[in-house]
Amino acid sequence: MDVTDRPVIGIFGAGKVGTALARLLVASGYDVLMTGSPRQTALDLLVSVVAPGARVVPPADLVAHADVIIVAVPFGKAGTVPWEDFGGRIVVDAMNYWPPVDGHITAIDEDDRTTSEINAARNPRARVVKSLNHLGYHEMEDDSMDAGSPLRRALAVVGEDADARAVIARIIDDLGFDAVDGGGLANGRALEPGHPAFGRELSASELTALLSPAAHLAA
Repeated sequence: MDVTDRPVIGIFGAGKVGTALARLLVASGYDVLMTGSPRQTALDLLVSVVAPGARVVPPADLVAHADVIIVAVPFGKAGTVPWEDFGGRIVVDAMNYWPPVDGHITAIDEDDRTTSEINAARNPRARVVKSLNHLGYHEMEDDSMDAGSPLRRALAVVGEDADARAVIARIIDDLGFDAVDGGGLANGRALEPGHPAFGRELSASELTALLSPAAHLAA
C-alpha cells in the first residue's frame, strides 16, 4: 500500500455507521467500497441513495481491492466477517459490544481483553486499529470541522502497529477530526461503552489525558 496516496477504503456494514462513514469519506475524496449482509436486498439501490459515490461489491472483491478495511457490522455479527482474509491488512474495528442489542455474550463478558483485542485475535496477522466507534453515527457528519478549528473534536486511534495508526490518523484528519494516538489495543478500553471517552465531545488534549500512553497525531 502506498500511503502517500489516499487509500481505497472498504467498509463491511451498510448500516447507519457504515453509510455515514461512506458519505464523509466520499466527500473527502476517497474511493469507497461497501458490502452488507447477504440477506440485505437492493443494497446497490440503498447505497446509491444514502451514500452516493460509494460502490457496492462482493466481500471478496472488497478484500482484494481495499487498502484499509473498516468493520462496522453489529458486534454480534463480527464472526461473519472474513477475518481470515485480512492478513497484512489495516483493519479498523469500529464496532461496540452492546448487550441490549447483541445480548449478553458470555465469552465476551468473561474475557479480560478489550473487544478489539478479542477481534484482533481472530487473525493475528491483521493490522487491527480501534477507532471511529466512540461517537454516534449522526455526530460523524454534524461534528466534522476544518483543521485548526478550536472546537474540533478528537478521535482516538489505538493498535499495536504504529504505521497503521498513522494511516488511520491521516484519514481521521481528512474526515474533520483531530486524531489522538492512544498506543496499543489494550488502551482502547477507554473508548468502549461505559468508559471515559465513549460518547463524549473531547478536544485532543482532553482525550489524550484519558489514554496512556498517548500522543497527538493531527497535523
